[in-house]
Amino acid sequence: MTKEQKALIKATVPVLQEHGVLLTKHFYQRMFTHNPELKNMFNLGNQQNGKQQTALAMAVLAYAEQIDNPGVLMPVINTIGHKHTSLDIRPEHYHIVGKHLLASISEVLGPDATPELLAAWKVAYEQLAKIMSGHESTLYSDQVNKTGGWSGWRPFIVKDKVRESAEITSFFLYPADGGTVADFIPGQYISIRMFLPQLNLSQPRQYSISSMPNGTYYRISVKKETGSSHPSGIISNTLHDEVKIGDKIDVSAPAGTFMLDSDRSRPLYFVSGGVGLTPLMSMLETALKDNPGQQKTWIHGCKSSDAHAFKRCLAEWNNKYNELDCHIFYDEAAPVIAAMRQYQGWVDLGLISGIPNQKADYYLCGPAAFIKKHYDFLTEQGVPKEAIRFEEFGPASLEIH
Repeated sequence: MTKEQKALIKATVPVLQEHGVLLTKHFYQRMFTHNPELKNMFNLGNQQNGKQQTALAMAVLAYAEQIDNPGVLMPVINTIGHKHTSLDIRPEHYHIVGKHLLASISEVLGPDATPELLAAWKVAYEQLAKIMSGHESTLYSDQVNKTGGWSGWRPFIVKDKVRESAEITSFFLYPADGGTVADFIPGQYISIRMFLPQLNLSQPRQYSISSMPNGTYYRISVKKETGSSHPSGIISNTLHDEVKIGDKIDVSAPAGTFMLDSDRSRPLYFVSGGVGLTPLMSMLETALKDNPGQQKTWIHGCKSSDAHAFKRCLAEWNNKYNELDCHIFYDEAAPVIAAMRQYQGWVDLGLISGIPNQKADYYLCGPAAFIKKHYDFLTEQGVPKEAIRFEEFGPASLEIH
């Protein structure tokens, strides 16, 4: 890019700050009108609740702000790349997106979208697409080269369904071809894809793997969205209500950047709210098996004892492993669980002995407000930001600095 083109891109930053979501809403409407087949690749729930449009607006803004040095965005590009490979997005899709993004800039900005500005954004987008598709090509190669790995979609069979709580059920997924499955780093997710007759579309959804790697199956643990017919919960509810043992669903290879660190010398704190415990279950089970001497603290909050998934499993682990300390918060009063410390109310890290520990690693997972509350508490108590890892389910909308 020329200096003049970079200057034009940076000059659009105030416009993107004020009208970025308007632009991305127009973009998605335009793209789905001209390329309706792409509806099969996008989570329509995130389209309806606005999360996808907001996430894209934030990404475009960040790119414009860092146009002089886009390399600083590699952590974000890596996270998006994992999402894209889990949805089987390929280089040819970038051409479609670019066409509609440039057209949307022209249509939304009107006379302010000068030929020079559009030319600058065309070069900028092509640069970004090259960076992202190149990185995703590496991720696809890494998936294929793993033992039991694959690229794209692979049919799996639901061999078991286990009710973990009043809201959450686990699904045990085995490859239909009888082969092995690739290992993963605890904390990662898989995508599943199902055809929904009521929408006349295939829809993908991402679910954390809730068990440790085993080479044979993946377990996902899914919350039923009670009383909801909104697209954001339609796959989860279909899994609960309609999918039977023996049914086939398409699955993509494990992906994701929320991962258990391999450093075994530091204590671990796992902090979850509701169904956010699913990736942390994989992390905890792996850490208990691989490093029994490492101190581990489990902190979980949910609305009631009936809604508490894996509570028997956690109680058994708490009794078996001296290095594990479990703390459970219920919104409602509940019978006491033997061996686990129990509280009434929302999760309060200030009640946990040992926090803050500046030499520990913290893993947070739950709704955006839950993550931000505990992230802010930990940093205010002197915990280094790099010691705190978190995952917000769905397109990233949480801004933490």
